[in-house]
Amino acid sequence: MKLQQLKYIVEVMNHNLNVSATAESLFTSQPGISKQIRMLEDELGVQIFGRTGKHLTHVTPAGQDIIRVAKQVLDNVNSIKTVAAEHTQPDQGKLTIATTHTQARYALPNVIKRFIGQYPRVSLHMHQGSPQQISEAAAKGRTDFAIATEALHLYQDLIMLPCYHWNRSIVVPKSHPLAQLKDISIEDVAQYPIVTYVHGFTGRSELDRAFAQAGKEPQIVFTATDADVIKTYVRMELGIGVLASMAYKEDEDRDLVAIPASHLFEASTTKIGFRRGTFLRTYMYDFIESFAPHLTRERVQQAAQLKTQEEIDALFEGCELPML
Repeated sequence: MKLQQLKYIVEVMNHNLNVSATAESLFTSQPGISKQIRMLEDELGVQIFGRTGKHLTHVTPAGQDIIRVAKQVLDNVNSIKTVAAEHTQPDQGKLTIATTHTQARYALPNVIKRFIGQYPRVSLHMHQGSPQQISEAAAKGRTDFAIATEALHLYQDLIMLPCYHWNRSIVVPKSHPLAQLKDISIEDVAQYPIVTYVHGFTGRSELDRAFAQAGKEPQIVFTATDADVIKTYVRMELGIGVLASMAYKEDEDRDLVAIPASHLFEASTTKIGFRRGTFLRTYMYDFIESFAPHLTRERVQQAAQLKTQEEIDALFEGCELPML
């Protein structure tokens, strides 16, 4: 049994059993991958993948267990390399983050600026995407940290730690009738077409829940993943904007009015996550604490020892998180 063979079966799984795509991503040949998988199956005496002709069609029950252990083995091998780098090059390395546009644009800039100042020899990379894309990148090891708010059920393979709460504002042009009201209600908001986030992005579920509880149907006429795009269409008077309060910048958005809506919508919680069993470098702990000061190295390590997300959530129950 070779580590290369374990890597092949994991990557074939990651590429939805497409051997050609796997070979392309690994810069090797399709026949070479197929041969190594066959050799591993012969050695183990079980089929890892079911086949129809030359095509892989499914993962067998035995294959599911084997691939799960193979992932752990490969993670441990990578951890050995990471441990060595922590001792030989403590201030060098790479950090990859996957998150949404709102986090990247409004929550992370100062954190990243401080981090680069502290660790100029660490290469920092950020990928933006949907919750589905973020969780997949983290689960498959393509990113070190996932930072997300919505669809947290997708992150079951990760240790998810609470960072901060945030809420929404109603954003309108200064001349809009809502800008003249002292206290707005869901009924007031329901009178107007709404421009907001795509379902599954940045707290959209809380908006849907609030309308459902009030027995109202939101008139959503346009959705986007980008808060700046939402504000652009509010300026065009396509509708009123419902977006994260942090996405309204008084100096940049002087032509708009942000009406606080925390009394209409439940607060959302942004979390940062990493794969179980990951060896975190010192600069990784420092990044987490810079982003969420209550997440000290000691508390992160304590959470990493817990077996379930429910236990992790209980660990931070009662912890007073900041509100952005």
